[in-house]
Amino acid sequence: MAGTTQALMLSLPPTRFRHCHFHFPSSTSFYGGRRCSLFSPIRIRASERPHHVDGNGNESAGEAVTKWLACAKPLLNFAANNFLPLALIAGVSLGLANPNLGCLAHRYHLSKFSTFAIFVISGLTLKNGDIGAAVKAWPVGVSGLLSILFFTPYFSRIILQIQLQPQQFVTGLALFCCMPTTLSSGVALTQLAGGNSALALAMTVISNLIGILIVPFSISKFVAAGVGVSVPTKQLVRNLVLTLLIPLILGKVFRESFKGLADLVDQNRKLLSRISAICLSLVPWIQVSRSRSLLLMVEPAVFLTAIGLGALMHILLLVFNVVVVQVLSAFSGGGKSVFAKKENATAFVLVASQKTLPVLVAVVEQLGGAFGESGMLVLPCVAAHLNQIIIDSFLINFWLRKDHTSKTAKVA
Repeated sequence: MAGTTQALMLSLPPTRFRHCHFHFPSSTSFYGGRRCSLFSPIRIRASERPHHVDGNGNESAGEAVTKWLACAKPLLNFAANNFLPLALIAGVSLGLANPNLGCLAHRYHLSKFSTFAIFVISGLTLKNGDIGAAVKAWPVGVSGLLSILFFTPYFSRIILQIQLQPQQFVTGLALFCCMPTTLSSGVALTQLAGGNSALALAMTVISNLIGILIVPFSISKFVAAGVGVSVPTKQLVRNLVLTLLIPLILGKVFRESFKGLADLVDQNRKLLSRISAICLSLVPWIQVSRSRSLLLMVEPAVFLTAIGLGALMHILLLVFNVVVVQVLSAFSGGGKSVFAKKENATAFVLVASQKTLPVLVAVVEQLGGAFGESGMLVLPCVAAHLNQIIIDSFLINFWLRKDHTSKTAKVA
């Protein structure tokens, strides 16, 4: 038996099977404590090395895929962490590259369905406890609402003084100034900065609910007068209630009515936020597709000027709200004031300085071209929305580094 086994091993080609193990299936005789038989088939199991190297010493396909995934991991992480801005950029790029699909989507009113879906998701993710947790900081919340809905819209008057062709770029940014705060990015950035995220959420929800009623009047006062257009305020309020408020309420009712739905939604918040981002990206895709011919007529320098104007607008809003929170803190008790608490001030500045894109798109849709081509109005606002996220991300990183340096100095 031993001689036979030895002969078998010697007969194997040494270069081809040197990384294989031999298993002798159990039978009637024993050799080395294991059953084996001359008549049983021999199973050859390759060791780990052949999975990575072939007979010529080259890497296998599996090893190549593993290395590719390792190299692509940072890129995938970047895409996951910046899903919303990338989705918006992709929507605009697709509309410029191939407008036919976007025009077809407009024909079937896809933008209205996507806006409806965004606010249904917002209602589904709305927690009762989040709003209740912000009650203690209610003076900050009220001040934030006043800034969002009544003070920052005044900046649209300043924007309208700028002469730029096409003028719809300027008008779109002026309309953007009259909007309530962002639906998700303000809360997310506040949480990242260590601010009062419950307060940020409360300001977000309430400003968007009240904003549905106030935005038409703000547009009439600050924008329509400057461009000589009469806004059908009552019709706009009714349409905004149907497209924004009702789906938000429906989402909240669904959350509270169906057992287990709230837990399911909370467990899949990241997925829902990405679905909402995709729905939001459909809107600029459709708008840009419809206006592609006009957009291609715009000089790149003019469009870059509009992008810079949107960034400047957000910086002005940040400076304004920083000054406001410092003044309110000084007049309400100084360091002991509720405005002086860092987490409350962070939420105030970030949320009150941002403007929402979905509500603007809904407003532009309802205006029916009263202020000009809808694509020309929306495109600079898409860029302004991206500017908000980028600028505030840098600002938060600055705050976090400053806090880290301060804590390190105290420890030393």
